Amino acid sequence: MNVKSRCGAATKAFFFGLGLVASFSLRADEGMWLPHLLRQGPEARMNRLGMKLTADDIYSTLRPSLKDAVFLFGGGCTSELISPEGLLLTNHHCGFSHLQALSSLERDYLKYGFVARTRAEELPCKGLTVTRVVRMEDVTQKVLEGWRPGDSEERRDEIVKTNSTRIVREAIQNTHYEAKVESLFYGHQYLLVVTEVFQDVRLVMAPPQCIGEFGGDTDNWMWPRHNGDFMLFRVYAGPDNKPAPFSPQNKPYTPLKHLQISLAGVQEGDFALVVGFPGFTQQYLPSAGVAYIQHVEDKARVDMRSSVLKVLQQAMRDSDALRIQYAAKEARISNAWKKWQGEIKGLERLQAVAARQALEVRFRTACSLAGKPHFVAALDSLNVLYVRHQDAALARALLIEFLYYGPDLPRFAHSFQKVAEAQVNWLNTNEGREALNKLRTSAEGFYKNFDPTVEVQIFHALLPVFWSKMPARFAKNLEFSSLKEDLASSLFLDKARVLSLLERFTAESQAALQRDPIYRLAGQIIHLLNLQVAPEYERMQRAMEKYMRQYVEGLMTLLPDARQYWPDANGTLRVAYGRVMGYSPRDAVRYHFLTTHHGILEKYRPGDSEFDLLPEVKELMERKDFGPYCLPNGSLPVAFTTNCQTTGGNSGSPVLDARGRLIGINFDRAWESTMSDIMYHPDLCRNIVCDARYILWVIDKWARASHLIQELSLVR
Repeated sequence: MNVKSRCGAATKAFFFGLGLVASFSLRADEGMWLPHLLRQGPEARMNRLGMKLTADDIYSTLRPSLKDAVFLFGGGCTSELISPEGLLLTNHHCGFSHLQALSSLERDYLKYGFVARTRAEELPCKGLTVTRVVRMEDVTQKVLEGWRPGDSEERRDEIVKTNSTRIVREAIQNTHYEAKVESLFYGHQYLLVVTEVFQDVRLVMAPPQCIGEFGGDTDNWMWPRHNGDFMLFRVYAGPDNKPAPFSPQNKPYTPLKHLQISLAGVQEGDFALVVGFPGFTQQYLPSAGVAYIQHVEDKARVDMRSSVLKVLQQAMRDSDALRIQYAAKEARISNAWKKWQGEIKGLERLQAVAARQALEVRFRTACSLAGKPHFVAALDSLNVLYVRHQDAALARALLIEFLYYGPDLPRFAHSFQKVAEAQVNWLNTNEGREALNKLRTSAEGFYKNFDPTVEVQIFHALLPVFWSKMPARFAKNLEFSSLKEDLASSLFLDKARVLSLLERFTAESQAALQRDPIYRLAGQIIHLLNLQVAPEYERMQRAMEKYMRQYVEGLMTLLPDARQYWPDANGTLRVAYGRVMGYSPRDAVRYHFLTTHHGILEKYRPGDSEFDLLPEVKELMERKDFGPYCLPNGSLPVAFTTNCQTTGGNSGSPVLDARGRLIGINFDRAWESTMSDIMYHPDLCRNIVCDARYILWVIDKWARASHLIQELSLVR
């Protein structure tokens, strides 16, 4: 048998697995489905739940479809076009870092919001891009061309990389598109994704903090929820309607498709559809992997972030300047911090480790009956790998937490390595002078959101936690004994000293850098991560990729009725579906599916940074100035829940009704749902949606932006 026919047989077996899934009893609205394969998977189930769309209405390359209105926002959220003039809707927390970058004490857009009254007032967002999917194509056979069963994993990786590079090059030749090949089901399937990336995106409107962040960290991941988590941007393009760098001459992008917005609202039991770019799930982890996340990694990361958040939140309470400087960092750290706590509790409640162990017993029995011992060997190898390399996985998690969610100075200090270790005569070359100029520019940006007192406090709070949790075989390579005492001498705590050093950079400057305690610490940590921890972790991951591929193949083949099989989220465009539903999180508690403005007024606490209201917002609600956006009883709807499966990356995803009209935007999961990245439960898993009517009310009544309302396609 030739190689091509082998690959074809493997692909047929894979799709046979999907076919089995489509036919078994569908007891839950679980899954994040590839939109171009809806006909082969859940389309019939979606229609039975009430969907009036076809698969081609959602994804088509022959005519405009919903996929053309849904864009990847930045690198990790979803957004959607809601007007024929490029108006883009996403979550407030997705656009938060850009809003923070545009804010100052004089222009506190974080607290008071922002509205562009004209196109000329729309604010460019440096570095922000949005991405449209042009097409998706299964390229499994092309990617695996040349591979033979029995080849080493290294040989397979080489073939996959070489073939993927060629496929991408051919896909975008003579176009302005970009492309990448994504692995699904741990390498059982490969997907070519061709995209169009827009570089000129401008802020149009942001609600004030008391709307966009109402409830703050207290309400984050919780239901009932009452925040208007949305922000408006506009996509601009060149005169040919193609992506172009920022230019005053650019015009608003004319989309292939934009979403209509429903004023009809939602009722419990209504069909709901979520389209977006979910980031990362781990649905097929073996029991040892679930145990590691639940008992080791999540807890370590929570403890690390707790120490940092305590410092940041106190500083932000003490000073408006610090509140603006550290708002984006605090939000970025606290979101996952609370999510992991919910994940631990959810996995405990579902007895997830025991459930996976029970599945593995069934799997072993099925393998024995089918005469497939290699599948059992793959499972055993996975569980052994998790135990054997737990130290490396934990060390990597701790080092990443320290470098990216702890103090900011180590990464900044490490960016000086090239000039600190260069030959002195190199500094006088064009390349050397350019390197110094880049560092000067970088320093100006870095110190905009930096306070030396806060930075030192973070060091002092985090180091004991970090040191106590670092596995001993890696900790011995770090010298922290005198760091607390040495910190105050670091030149990096003083912007003026850094700029002065760069202005007259000499051999003495190099010596000062090499002596600096933070520079030395950064070198130790990055050396440990890159040369010791990462290589071991990557070897473990390569081995796991191989065994997970075999294990998942065994599950789909031998236990087709054990679950719905869909590829783990990996940032590719997906569709989830379900119903508008409340839920019962614990005994004697039942949550309604919808919240209203009454909950905002009930939670209102004057002077509280999380639950205060601007006077004009409170007044609008108290006099019930809700226009056409209210319920029949006169209340203003704020948020609702559905049982669609979502995860990080679905923030900002459009939530659509049975006819594909926008009824809200996804912004969170209920706290009881956060384990759904690993284990979905139909009775507990709920995603939280900002009601479209609340968004329209804020735009119309608070912002008084009738010019934006007129852009929209509103339908009942």
